Amino acid sequence: MALPGCALLRPGDDAPAGADGRAETSQTAASATNTGGAPAASAFDIRVESADEDLRALVARHNDLQRYRAITDLDETEMARLMALTERDARNLLGTEGYFNPTVRVRREGAPGTRPTIVIDIEPGEPTTISAVDIGFEGDIATSGDPDATAQREGIVDNWGLAEGRRFTQDRWSDAKTGALRRLVERRYPRGRISYSLADVSAAQARAKLGLRLDSGPLFRLGPATVQGAQRYPPELAERLSWLKPGDVYDQKKLVDAQQRLAGSGYYDSAYISIDPEGDPAATPVSYTVTEAKRHRVQLGVGYSTDGGPRVSLEHRDNTALGTTWRATSKLHLDRKAPLLQTELTSLPDANGWRWAGLARYMRQDDGELVTTSKTLRVGRLKTEEHYDRNFYLQYDHASVSGSATRTSTATDALVGDGAAISANYAWTGRYFDSLPLPSRGYGLGGEIGAGVTTVGERKPFLRLQGRALGIVPVSGGASRLALRTELGAVLASDAARLPSTYLFRTGGDTSVRGYGYRRIGIPLGDSFVGPGRYMAVGSVEWQRPIMQDRFPGLLEHTLFVDVGGVANRVGDLRAHWGVGTGVRLITPVGPMQLDIAYGLKSKAFRLHMNVGFTF
Repeated sequence: MALPGCALLRPGDDAPAGADGRAETSQTAASATNTGGAPAASAFDIRVESADEDLRALVARHNDLQRYRAITDLDETEMARLMALTERDARNLLGTEGYFNPTVRVRREGAPGTRPTIVIDIEPGEPTTISAVDIGFEGDIATSGDPDATAQREGIVDNWGLAEGRRFTQDRWSDAKTGALRRLVERRYPRGRISYSLADVSAAQARAKLGLRLDSGPLFRLGPATVQGAQRYPPELAERLSWLKPGDVYDQKKLVDAQQRLAGSGYYDSAYISIDPEGDPAATPVSYTVTEAKRHRVQLGVGYSTDGGPRVSLEHRDNTALGTTWRATSKLHLDRKAPLLQTELTSLPDANGWRWAGLARYMRQDDGELVTTSKTLRVGRLKTEEHYDRNFYLQYDHASVSGSATRTSTATDALVGDGAAISANYAWTGRYFDSLPLPSRGYGLGGEIGAGVTTVGERKPFLRLQGRALGIVPVSGGASRLALRTELGAVLASDAARLPSTYLFRTGGDTSVRGYGYRRIGIPLGDSFVGPGRYMAVGSVEWQRPIMQDRFPGLLEHTLFVDVGGVANRVGDLRAHWGVGTGVRLITPVGPMQLDIAYGLKSKAFRLHMNVGFTF
């Protein structure tokens, strides 16, 4: 019940009430008259007086008196009536901004026989502020004991857009209700609605009490799927690539993510996924509408990195290789440091999301002193899911190393990574970031374990372990963040085992320890030669903060970083190579483009580093 002397906004009202307790809606007249200047034959001028520039502009732009300026035969009675209406009109306009007890005076100025000026004098008074907010719930969200329902209720209340103490305006009231409803229907409850809303305004006290009731309706779960547009690829492919499963709770964001996943899979140019809100909530039908990609795709790219210099890449993809359902992806990368030729075959995912995959790769890595030529063959099974990837595979590697260093013994071959091996491996990567490819918080973990035997020289067994982690932690209230990175690796084997260099470790460069050249941190072999080692440890702390936000909002960031890393053949021989520096990041839709300048404390040299995109 409204308090005496209070004005009410009832469900469905679009305009706030005036001090007389009646809700009024004023119509703007700006479209009827050019408010930037008086018409040539205007009957009177209008002047609005107020100490508040924004309110003065509001009333000047939207008062109803504007539409009558072109009527030149208004008599005194009609003019008096219009002035009275103007006062009420101005009060209602001020009410939309939260001023419900203003003083408005409308007077006429000008000598007899001259064009008069109608003056609207405004003293807005005290703005109305929110004194209390009551948000209630009905439907499944109110009765369910599910922790997700509880979290959703709390999220709607915590993110309410018009908190106690804020100034009331009609736009803020409408936006707050719209935002609460959006948070209700975007997850679990697509039939959600506002069942009741009330703004109880006390004009005398300049206080407003807000009430809102949200009716969630029933909980929705995904049901059977239908796919439209499938011709070249089987209809179930869209379902499997979307990661949506019957029985999943409805989540609008997951549907949008699934659409983007399909469009980025290479099998589809576009995809649209929707549910039937009038369907059975326990198993609502899901509709996929897809446009399939062409069978062949050729992509030519050019790039540059400080490690490898200019780069040209050519990629060809055949989605139905040799008339099968397998995809063939062939890549040719040409650059100064690491040219590569690779072909990969992958099957369609099965009902559980697993694919077969095979790979053949030829790569040449030139670190300036040693040239490593490697050949890799791999076959295995892999699965990609929302938060993590898994991969089981068998792999054969052969590496030959050349350079001006003397290679007179098998021991030397083992040191530089000239050898071959076959291994069984398992790799796992988990990503728990808030958004990709531009995360602002979260973490990623990755690990790989492999066991095998060397195939060149004396057969020797070995065990290879590698792990990495990246954490992004907001600081300063979320205005900036710390990126904490680490990577560890170890190969356990006999000293005589001739392991290929692709199984061993070197570091340094754009994405590892900045301030050092590409793969220039390793085992010193004399005469500036650096060989691979069996143990590696890398760490990094980077501070990222936005800059120039007034001029380029969300576009530029400044970074400060400290990197450290070392490689050795024994854990006790690991020595720290420190790099410190600063840089700038340009935020792009495909991820950050980072340009850094770093100083290597051991190399005693400055280096420029550039890297594009976010990968983990």
